[in-house]
Amino acid sequence: MAKGKDARIRVILECNSCVRNDINKESPGISRYITQKNRHNTPSRLELIKFCPYCYKHTIHGEIKK
Repeated sequence: MAKGKDARIRVILECNSCVRNDINKESPGISRYITQKNRHNTPSRLELIKFCPYCYKHTIHGEIKK
């Protein structure tokens, strides 16, 4: 089974608020989620609203490079 031509790929989503706070060392960690997206239908970076346990609220989580 070929792995290079698959339409669905695994992506990592990272909290945008924690990344900004990590510079100031205020946050104890960075919230990350793993999900899948269809490469052909969504060629741009994925952004979803997810719950961040470090910010203790729903924030935007953006796709990062592996």
